[in-house]
Amino acid sequence: MIKDFKAFLNQGNVMGLAVGVIIGAAFGTIVKSLTDDVLMPFIGFVTGGGVDFTNQYLVLSGGDKVAAGMTLAAAKATGANVMALGSFVTAVINFILLAFVVFLLVRQASKFIKPAEAGPTEIDILTEIRDELRKKA
Repeated sequence: MIKDFKAFLNQGNVMGLAVGVIIGAAFGTIVKSLTDDVLMPFIGFVTGGGVDFTNQYLVLSGGDKVAAGMTLAAAKATGANVMALGSFVTAVINFILLAFVVFLLVRQASKFIKPAEAGPTEIDILTEIRDELRKKA
């Protein structure tokens, strides 16, 4: 079993994949900080008066306990059923930013990667087979 595990680790690009996952997680943290700490406050400012998106929610039930202007945490603490719309909007913006940055990275990387040399076409292979069969006949 140990030999099989070693063979698994040695085949393919397991270490490269592990490094990619770790760097991806760290990069995700950077994008989340960019969204939460830079973009969302700016968007809140532009949309009127510095709206804090983390505290934007919709009360679904138990609204009699929720006072106007309560934070999301306070509204949840009352036992009200709330939909955290601001958190969702922030997550969507995080995803869009991360997807865009990954797109840019892949686009740049594709400029440096040489395309694989074209192998023989199907017609070339069939022609070789035909010629070999003719020699044997």
